[in-house]
Amino acid sequence: MPEHDDSTTDSALPTDVVDEAERLTRLARDAVDDAEARAYRDERDELLAEYEYTARVREDDARDVLVCHPREWVSDGQIHPDRIDDVDRGIERPLSGPGEGSDWAVVAEHNDELVAAVADADGEVHAANARALADFASNHYAKPIEDLTRAELVEFRDDYFERNVWPDDRQASLLDESLRRTFEKMDVPYPLGSDHPE
Repeated sequence: MPEHDDSTTDSALPTDVVDEAERLTRLARDAVDDAEARAYRDERDELLAEYEYTARVREDDARDVLVCHPREWVSDGQIHPDRIDDVDRGIERPLSGPGEGSDWAVVAEHNDELVAAVADADGEVHAANARALADFASNHYAKPIEDLTRAELVEFRDDYFERNVWPDDRQASLLDESLRRTFEKMDVPYPLGSDHPE
């Protein structure tokens, strides 16, 4: 079963749903009491159930992994290999390592603050694009926006944004300008420079 990469976005489970399932799983892991953790897990399970998916956390020696897979693969709480019709329908997201626990929460809070700064200075459309970038940076790479590489920004602009944001024409046309303004708030050079969408 592949870990999350571009190929997993071709599964029956939208990328933004997987992102949210991962976020809720992390919140459950960091919860201060059992009731709070259970509420996050229940919310995650209800979300995945809308797509006939289920989730579990696989605990390996090296790291913990969130595993999302079609509900039809499972019987009596166990995955039955003979029911797996297409392994690419299963999705895995590492929960250990970079971005785990409080580190991820700190990154997400930092990126959220940047979105608020764009909203205050540049308005609703640019803020919506900054919000999409923040979700991408936090959930896919557990990175502050300013640490995204050029290749990761190209992935966001040319792949993630087109398939997950569903912008209107104005929002899409302003994406490059929104990214520039977002990086200006951090006094960081915009990594894409003069590179524009084709």
